[in-house]
Amino acid sequence: MTNKKIPTVLGVGNALVDVISVLTDDNLLKDFGLPRGSMTLVDADRSKQIYDTTFSPKSELTTGGSVANTMRGMANLGCSGGYMGRIGRDQLGELFLNDFARRGLRTHLSYSDTSDTGRVMALVSSDSERTMATYLGAAAEMQASDFKAEVLEAYDYLYVEGYLVFNHNLITAGVKAAKAAGLKVALDLSSFNVVEANLEFLKNLIAEYVDIIFANEEEAKAYTGLEPEAALHEIAGQSELAIVKLGKEGSLIKQGDEVVRVGSIPAKALDTTGAGDAYAAGFFYGLTNGYHLETCGKIAALVSGKVVEVMGPNLPDSAWDEVKKEIAKIVG
Repeated sequence: MTNKKIPTVLGVGNALVDVISVLTDDNLLKDFGLPRGSMTLVDADRSKQIYDTTFSPKSELTTGGSVANTMRGMANLGCSGGYMGRIGRDQLGELFLNDFARRGLRTHLSYSDTSDTGRVMALVSSDSERTMATYLGAAAEMQASDFKAEVLEAYDYLYVEGYLVFNHNLITAGVKAAKAAGLKVALDLSSFNVVEANLEFLKNLIAEYVDIIFANEEEAKAYTGLEPEAALHEIAGQSELAIVKLGKEGSLIKQGDEVVRVGSIPAKALDTTGAGDAYAAGFFYGLTNGYHLETCGKIAALVSGKVVEVMGPNLPDSAWDEVKKEIAKIVG
């Protein structure tokens, strides 16, 4: 008797390192022109200025990027998988590589010879409000040639970060290569801004290449112009599987004629950063293990609910054993 192969996921996205620093007051935000609570794209010089001013021995460094968060969560749940992105030849790039290797994730990272590893300066105010200054750096230099057939063929799913959609040529090449290699393509819409700025392109991309779509309520409305349930039906008509996340109201899932509504878990929300990334990690865990859609949704809701109770987009390593015990109860 042979063991059935569990499908694997290759995530692709902006490989970033989060540099989390607590501010003594908010005057620095004004000095750097960062609206409190916002995410602002900055260039290399501004990022370095912010880093030099705010970094201290108390600052925390952690791997980041939307799909990177998902893959890290999946690894902590015991899934095998891989990650594709671009980093610089620097200390932060080394940190990213080593963190993923330590978690058992295969890495397919290319290197930039001109830019540093992308980083997010996450500046935390005294009331826990988080203001982010993002320098994409090497992450923005991914090339179509990074999607090598010999890499893709080792996986069953390609999970694409919506923020990459701004690079139309890159994303088209990636999903074409994935489909040619026999993978199913999953896409997270990432932000309503992304959807609004790339609507026509996204509609064509999804119709031709995308099998699974993750969207939150705002993204679904930006894509369809409809409220969540109607949006779910429209999106599901263009793909094999559609997931619309409703925050504390749970989520809606549709595949074929089957519609599933899943609630959320009780949670004391401290920071919603990474909730959608965590949802995807839980959902893919269920999907690759062959669980029913409702079970996939419940696992996703559990992982997402746990993440919003901590600062930042990732649970501490020490929390995962308890999460896995709770998943075992869901699975039965």
